[in-house]
Amino acid sequence: MRVVPYDPTRESSWNEFVKGSRNGLFLFDRRYMEYHSDRFVDYSLMFYEGEKLLAVMPANVEGSKVISHGGLTFGGIISGKRVNAETMLRLFEGLLEKLRADGVDTLIYKAVPHIFHDLPAEEDLYALYRSDAELVRRDASEVIDLRQQLPFSKGRKWCINKAKKHGVIVAPSEEYESFMEIEADLLRSKYNTEPTHSASELKLLAGRFPENISLFMATFEDHLVAGVIIYESRNVAHAQYIGATSLGKEVGALDCILSYLITERYSDKHYFDFGISTEKEGLYLNTDLAKNKESYGGRMIVFDTYRINLR
Repeated sequence: MRVVPYDPTRESSWNEFVKGSRNGLFLFDRRYMEYHSDRFVDYSLMFYEGEKLLAVMPANVEGSKVISHGGLTFGGIISGKRVNAETMLRLFEGLLEKLRADGVDTLIYKAVPHIFHDLPAEEDLYALYRSDAELVRRDASEVIDLRQQLPFSKGRKWCINKAKKHGVIVAPSEEYESFMEIEADLLRSKYNTEPTHSASELKLLAGRFPENISLFMATFEDHLVAGVIIYESRNVAHAQYIGATSLGKEVGALDCILSYLITERYSDKHYFDFGISTEKEGLYLNTDLAKNKESYGGRMIVFDTYRINLR
């Protein structure tokens, strides 16, 4: 087993591997990861047996700590279809040996949630357990299983019908600047935070991944009043950003968008993921936010983060 640091000469082999892996998605493509490369010191690794690439791990380093990956919601080991339980244990042995040799004290490992797996791929969770990893964070995300969807609540149906009566129109859009202004105002007023991405970054990424990143906006009387940015992978439509103006909320514009996305546009997916409803390292559940997502039929999955102390 060879553990090799990623470098730009390996970009094509990395990206091709991610495409054919069991638990990889476009977020791990180097063209996505490196839009914010100036913010992180890359420590991504590639795992070979002979000349055969078995797995990759997106990661960055902060001092003596390695994170998989600080710029992504989750990361962990992205493995090929031929990796079995015994191979994953050897991968972890090689990983930990490499980290210790590089003077790393701590590994923070953000596992890929199972809904993003094309095939079962939780050998890494077993390897973490065998490596005395500690669960240090658990975030909650509401997800709709579109193959056995729960009905919308009565209140949600009423809001959707209200939007239709108001003549709200939903359509794909390229108005990233307009939408991100709505999103930024919303995040500042409710949470005193800023969006992770700027409008220019999202336009750049949507240009690189037009099949994966899409914006849908609702119009009321020629005004853009709500929007949702979707990150699409093979099995999941993930709502990366959701936002509406006060007028949009009044006329039910967001309900109209989400109804369209869930029941029409992405009805052939396995899951619709609303994103996390937790704050403060996962210790606080925003119950109002969670209930809102649950009113569409969402139910909880968890995004787990582990820590391995190497010293």
